[in-house]
Amino acid sequence: MKQFYLIFTLLIAATTYAQAPAGYYDSATGTGFTLKSQLKDIIDNNNDGLTNEYLALDLGYSALYTTFQNSDVDLYFENNGTLLDMYSERVIQNPDNTSTNLPDSYEYTYGINQDDGTMGTAEGQRYNREHTVPQSSFSSASPMRNDAHFVVPSDKYVNAQRGNLPYSFVNTSNQHDEYSNGTLRGDNLNSGVSAGYTGDVFEPIDEFKGDIARMYFFFVTRYEDQMNGFNYVMFDGSTNQAIDQPFLDILYDWHTNDPVSQREIDRNNAIFAQQNNRNPFIDNPQYVQDIWQNSLSVEEFETVDVIKMYPNPANGNEVNIDSNQDLAVEVYDILGKKVKIGQITSNQKKLNISELSKGVYLVKLNSSKGSITKKLIRQ
Repeated sequence: MKQFYLIFTLLIAATTYAQAPAGYYDSATGTGFTLKSQLKDIIDNNNDGLTNEYLALDLGYSALYTTFQNSDVDLYFENNGTLLDMYSERVIQNPDNTSTNLPDSYEYTYGINQDDGTMGTAEGQRYNREHTVPQSSFSSASPMRNDAHFVVPSDKYVNAQRGNLPYSFVNTSNQHDEYSNGTLRGDNLNSGVSAGYTGDVFEPIDEFKGDIARMYFFFVTRYEDQMNGFNYVMFDGSTNQAIDQPFLDILYDWHTNDPVSQREIDRNNAIFAQQNNRNPFIDNPQYVQDIWQNSLSVEEFETVDVIKMYPNPANGNEVNIDSNQDLAVEVYDILGKKVKIGQITSNQKKLNISELSKGVYLVKLNSSKGSITKKLIRQ
């Protein structure tokens, strides 16, 4: 029997709209895939006879850079007006859903180092446009190619490294690639919520997992009537469920564990001002469960918030980590440098920290069903 995460109602406000125009969602009255089709009518470019009709605009591919100057500006982390790139912004998501910012390895300013067809052989050289749903899946056709709701600014090199890989959890116990902010590329974990796929995958940092999930939910809703013609490993070829297992379960996991942020709300409003349509799953996150609840195959599990790490502050050489799941442990110093890795299992619940000097550390605990970061003080 399908069950759902207990933490869902703790993380997502079920009826809160994020600055949508009055009456915008009045026609979204159904449930399941009927609701999905109703949302499609609201956000598409067809005149569907709605009382409050907003027709989506296709502004063209070059207009994305113009839209990004309002939709993807760092007013949240360094707060310095630079380009906000999910693949290079260094930020750790805390257990209480606040964020700890770390100095970026590099930054871009709009209009400077924009992709001109050169370089991009390493991080920090050029930025371009990343289609979170790869262009190859829809043959680079418009308006999909030009839709800022799922196209984002990105470092050119990391964009190319991702290519058309699906999003999932990377198995860090195997050989893998890690980029400057902790974004990963490697073998799919193929366990827990990500079980059922073998192959390379791409994993953004926790801060942006929910953002990407809601981009996918937008895409399969906005382009619902075309989904059976799109070819991508994350899609199931249908116009209803649209997202294949296990990727539906993965995206749902990311959606619940990384709730809508102010950055997403502001981005949604900025794109609406340009494209004349919105992402419903940012305005009302409950729509995800309302539509796909009967398609999910994930099992209920306790939130990773119940993981206990003690003593903390620690003045000995070990800390105890109590969990009902096996965990891969990554320890970072306050500058974001990874200084230790380890494993917690049912037979080994102690983490040796003897080599850590006194100070504050961030301990990232990764399970097959999600991850959480806790602060550790070494005395």
